Amino acid sequence: MAASTARLRLASSQTTNDLVLDDVTMRFQTREGTITAVDRVSLSIERGEFVSIIGPSGCGKSTLFNILGGLVSGYDGTVSVAGETVSGPHPAIGMVFQEESTFPWRTVIDNVAFPLEVKGVAKAQRYATARKFIDMVGLAGFEQRYPAELSGGMRQRVAIARTLVFEPKILLMDEPFAALDEQTRLLLGDKVLNIQQDLKQTTLLITHNITEAVQLSDRVVIMSFRPGKVKRIVDIRLPRPRRGDVVGSDAFGRYVAEIWNDLREEASRGMAESEKGALGRAGR
Repeated sequence: MAASTARLRLASSQTTNDLVLDDVTMRFQTREGTITAVDRVSLSIERGEFVSIIGPSGCGKSTLFNILGGLVSGYDGTVSVAGETVSGPHPAIGMVFQEESTFPWRTVIDNVAFPLEVKGVAKAQRYATARKFIDMVGLAGFEQRYPAELSGGMRQRVAIARTLVFEPKILLMDEPFAALDEQTRLLLGDKVLNIQQDLKQTTLLITHNITEAVQLSDRVVIMSFRPGKVKRIVDIRLPRPRRGDVVGSDAFGRYVAEIWNDLREEASRGMAESEKGALGRAGR
């Protein structure tokens, strides 16, 4: 399967691009000196596309997530949303985080309706909208439950519905299923994929999980170990809709193996770097 070698496009060449990073570099100052987290990353995501970024720990995945979401500044390069250069949070972008983010004192419907409450939407209207997205994530009937009464996967679905309720055109997700078991990850991945297809959202997923990346994505971006660079982009040419049986197919397995071959090399570099650092600290 051929990887994409010409998909690092700029907004000027594709008017359908929703999200573009152009030559983005981010450096942090530490006690050990300057660390380059991401180095000259250029990537464009087309409208309605589902793209995953995968790489070893320390490759700058979450840094890119925070840059795209407008949560950090001080980087070189540019970020564009629908052709508009941005430097902070953008109303077209919704974010789902890895950490537990439901409000324990609020019911499911009040959790989901919260962004609309902040905007001053009338109670009847925000509840009607919240119910639509609660149903979309498969939680109809749980509107009056509290987070403590739900499983981890259900709480994450509440968080996703709360992000979707203001109908962002672009959805960013940072390891949203990391705390879940493999079966729940796959089932919730199916749900997210159905929602993305229904809403025609542009979606970027940060993940460590190769199976998850192949299951959900149109393209998988493989990052190198620090400094994080785009090592390769793999086009996932599996039919949509992606039903559960595709995970057991030979084609699916070949994509997983192909991505792992690249990822193993970078993960090995990261492990060697960590061991070297540990030995250095022990010798002080």
